[in-house]
Amino acid sequence: MNYIITIGRQYGSGGRFIATKLAEELGIKFYDQELISKAAEESGMSKTFFESYDERKDSFFTGVIPSTFGVDLTIGQKVFLAQFETIKKIAETESCVIVGRCGNYILENYPNACHIFIHAPFDSRVERAIKYYSVEPNKARDVITKMDKKRANYYNFYTDSKWGNCDSYDLTINSDIGVEECVKVIKNFVETKLKINL
Repeated sequence: MNYIITIGRQYGSGGRFIATKLAEELGIKFYDQELISKAAEESGMSKTFFESYDERKDSFFTGVIPSTFGVDLTIGQKVFLAQFETIKKIAETESCVIVGRCGNYILENYPNACHIFIHAPFDSRVERAIKYYSVEPNKARDVITKMDKKRANYYNFYTDSKWGNCDSYDLTINSDIGVEECVKVIKNFVETKLKINL
């Protein structure tokens, strides 16, 4: 049985580290930036578009691309739809961990999916941003606030849910318990929810 674990995360919460470790321990694929290349390849669109609009909602001045559906779509919308289709295809063919990109929303009706959100206290995220992401200490708080806002705007724009709202996920975890502990919690939860042995 294929199963999917989607990971939403606050910036600096360590969500990507947790997702990577989880995929390694489970022996399944991990998709984050890899989704960009896969979606670009399958859609025939430029990878540059995907990098420019990755988890970013359209701005007022975004260009429009003619659509075969008779409705003009912005570049951002085309990118989102391409990633949407890619995530759906992945879910149908393999087990994996998917980070961000509205994965929980796209696969909300997929029976073998677990949707996780990783969060942490703001001060903990500041420490991680400085230590692991090489963010300058005097800019860390602003960077975190801006990144969270960017992710929230993207998610809220393309879904009918609110980013980070516990109702949108099966499980939310405070990553201050540690990466290894988070992985254990997620594995146990997935086994319980999907009734499988990992």
